[in-house]
Amino acid sequence: MGISPKEEKFINNLQQEIIEYLELNDDRSFSVNQLHKAFAIRDRKTKEIYSDVVSRLVREGRLLKQADGNVRVDTDSFMVEGRVDHVNARFAFIVRDDAEKDIWVSTQDLYDAKDGDRVRVQARKSSNKKQDRPEGEVVEILERRSAELVGVLQVTPGYSFLIPDSKKIYEDIYVNRYETMGANHLDKVIVEVLRWATPGKKAEGRVVKVLGKAGENETEMHSILAEYGLPYEFPEAVEDAADAISVTIPKDEIKKRKDLRKILTFTIDPIDAKDFDDAISYQVLKNGNTEIGVHIADVSHYVKPGSILDQEAYKRATSVYLVDRVVPMLPEKLSNGLCSLRPNEDKLTFSAIFEFNEKGAVVKEWFGRTVIHSDRRFAYEQAQELIEHTGEVTDSYEPIIKHLNQFAHILREARFKTGSVNFETAEVRFELDEAGKPIAVHPRIRKDAHKLIEEYMLLANKKVATFVHEMRQTDPRNTMVYRVHEAPDPEKLRVFSTFAKKFGYQVTTEPKQVSHSFNALMEAIEGKGEEHVLQSLAVRTMSKARYSTDAVGHFGLAFPFYSHFTSPIRRYPDVMTHRLLQHYLDGGESPQRAPLEIQCKHSSDREKLAADAERASIKYKQVEYMSLHEPQEFDGIITGVTEFGLFVEIGDTSCEGLVRMVDLNDDFYDLDKENYRIVGKSNGRVFTFGDKVKVKVRSTNLAKRTIDLEMIGMRNSNGYANNRERKRDMPRGSARNSKVIPRGKRRR
Repeated sequence: MGISPKEEKFINNLQQEIIEYLELNDDRSFSVNQLHKAFAIRDRKTKEIYSDVVSRLVREGRLLKQADGNVRVDTDSFMVEGRVDHVNARFAFIVRDDAEKDIWVSTQDLYDAKDGDRVRVQARKSSNKKQDRPEGEVVEILERRSAELVGVLQVTPGYSFLIPDSKKIYEDIYVNRYETMGANHLDKVIVEVLRWATPGKKAEGRVVKVLGKAGENETEMHSILAEYGLPYEFPEAVEDAADAISVTIPKDEIKKRKDLRKILTFTIDPIDAKDFDDAISYQVLKNGNTEIGVHIADVSHYVKPGSILDQEAYKRATSVYLVDRVVPMLPEKLSNGLCSLRPNEDKLTFSAIFEFNEKGAVVKEWFGRTVIHSDRRFAYEQAQELIEHTGEVTDSYEPIIKHLNQFAHILREARFKTGSVNFETAEVRFELDEAGKPIAVHPRIRKDAHKLIEEYMLLANKKVATFVHEMRQTDPRNTMVYRVHEAPDPEKLRVFSTFAKKFGYQVTTEPKQVSHSFNALMEAIEGKGEEHVLQSLAVRTMSKARYSTDAVGHFGLAFPFYSHFTSPIRRYPDVMTHRLLQHYLDGGESPQRAPLEIQCKHSSDREKLAADAERASIKYKQVEYMSLHEPQEFDGIITGVTEFGLFVEIGDTSCEGLVRMVDLNDDFYDLDKENYRIVGKSNGRVFTFGDKVKVKVRSTNLAKRTIDLEMIGMRNSNGYANNRERKRDMPRGSARNSKVIPRGKRRR
């Protein structure tokens, strides 16, 4: 017979009391009788209860039982929860919910947990004195990431099996020949796992969806979405709810809002954009100041809390941007229609309006619901032409955009002076043919037009967050959804500083000087061979931005308060921000934080999944592009040095491939971990981070999204003309037993 909730609560309280007592006396151990005396227990029944509780704590591993029978608190081990990151077949990391150091777990101690599962782990200090990362073993699987896997189906006459696309699933799934849904050999499919592998038995599953022939663009993009558990179509009921919304704006709704339809307003977006969720208005005031409005689609007017549209938007939490498509958070009727600030249409918006003086300083601000009418749509390229134009003015918008750009420069300079970090990460744009195959890869170049819009969006996000925080001057402050970004982990920063020093650059680890030091580094490496390497590693050194109700600030932007307000069409936290802001403008009381914090955590998790899917689609197209250029020669730069080979990034394409150690057949090479290089045993040839090399494509594997390269030449970034000169400068000895040098710490 089970125990009642009341009895369970009593036992849990008793357990906590015993543990707390032993923690206060962690310098000694106790017998059960000594615990009875410590708690002044005299009657037989209560002694039995205490004895049972102690035995239970020992079984659960929360107390240690010694050879003499005494017990003590286990100060070296602890219980944590987190998500499995199964990095290779031998071991995994448990990324902890509390954001502390990850737990190392060998595969045999995973308790059948798979990549992405949430688990409870019994952790302890590492037995390796050189390793400060805790070790542990999974004791319970709390939540499976998904029972569905995507991959290629191998069909034989008697049975089939799935080879998963995910590089972090290390077993094939057996599929009965009657459970294939008619899929053909080498089709991409989704398989529901019915039973995971156990000793002596393979995992079993059944096909639940046939995606199509492997290698076809539509199949591969859908399979990437499925791999990360992301939807690619809306339920019919959600589409019906969107279709039912009237396209006419009621007159009584306009009366509730500030009417800005007569003020000059326009949008600046990518040339191929379909949804326009932000617009800029501009007018010169009678006092000579300039009023600039940032107007954002009022998604919260159409998507009501608890509605089927809201439930689906929350579930998705973000739009997903793959190479060839956008998978929107909202149905097309909303994302490309009602909420898109298209030119020559009245639109409902939420606005942040700022009055600037002639020096570009904000002297007044206003927030609230509005109605606007966009007069013109600019692509970034069109706006940039007006910014750069030097001849006679032929477009009335030219002086306006130039004035906006002038203020944007002032805002940008002020950010950097107060510690904002200037990261310009390399991004690429694919040119695709009608079948979706990549025919060209171009680097994305950010010019003033892009930065202009960015600065006004940053200003609006910062000012909205600050406004809500300062509305209530006493603690607890009003609950708000913040975009937070902690300072870098000191250990990660130290590792990066040591690495940068190898290239001759100084990066301070002093907390107050980190941002200025990083900015100086970015300026110093611009245009140099090591730029992409150091830039990429610098970004990975940073903490991961996330959503939270804790106002801990944004390190990267150097803002004490920052929210996401400007993209509610594609981000659910922006919808939350709009609702909270209007609630406070209406005089509402601060809501409970706990439910909103859960929504923040969900949104952060979904954002990471979407980013992973985006990277997977880019990697697939990079490999596909390189497969069309075998065996062409390319200039590249070494971006990773490991015991199994060299990672090389190829020019402006940002495609990364591997030169395997076994293919460097001119010598045997040792890994010199401390100096981030490999060294030839006989010829003394050296390959190190940042070296410029010439490579050609040896082979590509679209299924695994990998590129194998062949080394055909080298020009060292330090200017060595040949390997003989290089050898004379080498220190003696090499680190033969060194382990893999990661290409940057894993993102968290």
